[in-house]
Amino acid sequence: MGSEMVMVDGVPFPPQVTTTTKPLALMGYGLTDVEIHFLQIKYNAIGVYLEESVLENLGKWKGKTSSELVEDDEFYEALISAPVAKHIRVVVIKEIKGSQYRVQLESAVRDRLAAVDKYEEEEEEALEKVADFFQSKYLKPNSVITFHFSAIPLTVEISFTTEGKGEAKIKVENANVVEMILRWYLGGSGAVSPSTVKSLAEKLAENLAA
Repeated sequence: MGSEMVMVDGVPFPPQVTTTTKPLALMGYGLTDVEIHFLQIKYNAIGVYLEESVLENLGKWKGKTSSELVEDDEFYEALISAPVAKHIRVVVIKEIKGSQYRVQLESAVRDRLAAVDKYEEEEEEALEKVADFFQSKYLKPNSVITFHFSAIPLTVEISFTTEGKGEAKIKVENANVVEMILRWYLGGSGAVSPSTVKSLAEKLAENLAA
């Protein structure tokens, strides 16, 4: 695998990251953005890193085109539930307050939990922990948020780094909350970044065809 950085709208992403166990490969990338009065406002660049063994869980889709995969929520269900480590790197392009990011993440996760009747006291406490983590942060350009998902048991370590400050980290062990954070970023048609979901479909279709 090459060591060249992958540029996502001017933001460099390494082609792989080494976590506690195995190197994970960059399998998809994109942006979160919004169009206001015909202007595209870009908020974050996103890179999704996966263990290459994830392909063993996606054999059912071998030979499918990326355009078929991107329309298939079952494919993203299999990707999310695959028992492999997953790592999401989010680099801030447009500065926002941590409280604004907190609201987006908190409401997305809560809505998903409520929709499947899994929003109990334990989930509320775990989600509040995540919300509090971001509340006082200031997401300046080039700040980095990472979500490292361990597969068994399903947990996530969230870290935040910004210029001039040390790394801040928390670990979330409530599997329902962790799953919904993962779905917010990788959940097919309901994901926060359609360009990232499309990029994942393209790379995984290419790898499944190899």
